[in-house]
Amino acid sequence: MKPTEIRNLSNEDLEKKLKELKEELFNLRFQLAINQLQNPMRIKAVKKDIARIKTIITEKEFKSVLNV
Repeated sequence: MKPTEIRNLSNEDLEKKLKELKEELFNLRFQLAINQLQNPMRIKAVKKDIARIKTIITEKEFKSVLNV
């Protein structure tokens, strides 16, 4: 996902997407452990998406605090 796409999501959608990505990362790591992973680069991509979402959640929290 691109940062602009992530910024357009609501907080509830961000939390939902974060949960989905964490589940996917868990499944990918499990597949890696049992040598059934088809695309090892997917792990890196999912980690980056998780980091992007967490960063944008933090940005939104700071904006809401500073605007008060």
